[in-house]
Parts: sequence; structure tokens; C-alpha cells
Amino acid sequence: MTGLRPLQATELASLARLHGICFADAWSETMLAELLASPGVFGILAEAGEGFVLVRAIAGEAEILSIGVIPDHRRKGIGRALLSAAAVEARRRGAERLFLEVASDNGPALALYRRAGFVKVGRRAGYYHRRTGTVAAEILAIDLSEDESRESLGGGIRDPEVQ
Repeated sequence: MTGLRPLQATELASLARLHGICFADAWSETMLAELLASPGVFGILAEAGEGFVLVRAIAGEAEILSIGVIPDHRRKGIGRALLSAAAVEARRRGAERLFLEVASDNGPALALYRRAGFVKVGRRAGYYHRRTGTVAAEILAIDLSEDESRESLGGGIRDPEVQ
């Protein structure tokens, strides 16, 4: 895996393309620009463009807004590295807890988040729309202030790979 780096404002077109590769319901360049202009929002990219994470950290809490890895590069540690780097930066910005939402039918993502130490704190019924109907969103969180949470994130809170 290559290293990670902060997202630059000049990379919105690339981020929109990457989001489109990762998700059927892709966010446009305009949507991403508006999101990144919001208070507390930051992004991290994998150096070679194989993944990203977008996070909002404000008022002592943080939320992963979107995280994706190109299908051919999944299961290589990139998602875990992005999660860890997001937690490091969120904590640096004062967040004590990190939240995310994931579709209840996304087994690989749920497994990644659970291995990283996230726990279920809620559920939104019918949140994601599929061709065959709706799917619930599982709301997961991890406490960024506890040593064991930092360890479950692979130690990344102590030694981020973001340059």
C-alpha cells in the first residue's frame, strides 16, 4: 500500500471520479466542493488514488461521511489505514468519538469496522435505497480517547501515516 496524504482542494474532479468507482450513487464534484467547504470537513487520500475518506470533526465529535477503496484494491489494508488516519486527524481536531453509518447488507465493511473497534450505537431503518427495496443503516462509533480503541485502530492514532 502506498502512503496517505491530505486531500487538496484542487483534487475535486479526481475525488468525484474515485467516489464514482467506489459507489453506485456517486457524489458530484459540486456536491464534494460544497461538503468540503463546510466547517470541520477534511479528506485523506491514498497516495496512488486507490482510496479516500471524508470526515467532519466538530464540537468534540467526528463522523466519517464517506470512505471508499477501489474494488481491485480492497482487502489490502487501505481501508483500515484510512480509518486509522481519519481517527488520528479527528482526534487532533478535538473529537472524542468517531461515528459512521454503513448499510446493514455491507458485510465486508461491517467486518472492517468491527475489527477496528467500532460498536453499534443505533440503526436507521430503510435508510439506503436499493433496486430491490431499502436497507437499514447501522450507526457505529468508537471512542477515540481510550487506549484500547487506539490499539484496535492498529495503533494509527499514535503514528499516523498521513504526510
